[in-house]
Amino acid sequence: MEKKLQTRNIMIEQAASTPIEKIDLSNWFLNEEDAIWPYFERLRNEAPVHYLDNSRYGPYWSITRFSDIKKIDQDHKAFSSEPSIGIENPVTDFETPMFIAMDQPKHDIQRKTVTPAVAPRNLAELEPLIRSRVEKILDSLPVDTNFNWVDRVSIELTTQMLATLFDFPFEDRYLLTKWSDVATLGSASGYVKNAKERQAELMRCLEYFKKLWNERENKSQGFDLISLMANSNETREVISRPLEFLGNLILLIVGGNDTTRNSISGGVLALNNFPSEYDKLRRDPSLIPNMVSEIIRWQTPLAYMRRTANHDIEIQKKTIKRARKSSCGTPLAIRMKPFFRIRTNLL
Repeated sequence: MEKKLQTRNIMIEQAASTPIEKIDLSNWFLNEEDAIWPYFERLRNEAPVHYLDNSRYGPYWSITRFSDIKKIDQDHKAFSSEPSIGIENPVTDFETPMFIAMDQPKHDIQRKTVTPAVAPRNLAELEPLIRSRVEKILDSLPVDTNFNWVDRVSIELTTQMLATLFDFPFEDRYLLTKWSDVATLGSASGYVKNAKERQAELMRCLEYFKKLWNERENKSQGFDLISLMANSNETREVISRPLEFLGNLILLIVGGNDTTRNSISGGVLALNNFPSEYDKLRRDPSLIPNMVSEIIRWQTPLAYMRRTANHDIEIQKKTIKRARKSSCGTPLAIRMKPFFRIRTNLL
């Protein structure tokens, strides 16, 4: 622990002396050691539109002020979500298109199809089930014994609810957690050793969901995510494009798994790190809705979001060149980790 703290302090000290043109927010060691914040502060103050010519992911732009981020995020004509929202370019022989990495109008069409599953009305109907599962999970926790909160609570609850949203066989629900980790972490998930095994595991995911699709196609429409896609005129043909179907499955699985479990885990950590805020919450439970919004901002479920320029454009007197289609372009990645609470800044 002492060595880890020493490493973190060294990284923080280096933030002041690192040449501004060499600051690399994609350096995952900075995030792992929670040493990223002074680097963000320097970029916001000294280079809010920042170009790094060389990183492990290649060259990319960083935008770190809220107003610039908001403007870029709302301008899908100038800044494209395609071909990827990740800083790395897609693997050409295993591209899995998904609607979060699509532009208008396809993005809105596919997104609109699955929205009813998580619409306020449907979530209100699920509230008693959610509450009963939370109570059961919390009641099962050991007393006066150390345990892993992420495994016992965060992952367990989100996996159960994700299975409900997919109407996924409950006894197989842990496959959803496995596929989420494989998709996002690859070999670091512990389930696969390399890219080839990752691809094979995700193809098993595809085959499993194909069976669910075939069972639900052309039947009375339910409100689970697969039924909604299989019976919508706008998305029923996606089954004929297997990698796009897989891409949207990955998006929905990861979106329903990583985000919620990170917020639950980060929320518990925050309340323990700031006991006065926890006391305030216990005195006034009406603050819970605000607390949920603040936790989502404080413990952002996303590290960044990439955009790619469709044409030359100037931001803060810096010219971002149009992406070259042959190389997928220089990423402009919107970072979702700012200096303090509002976590909507650019990488």
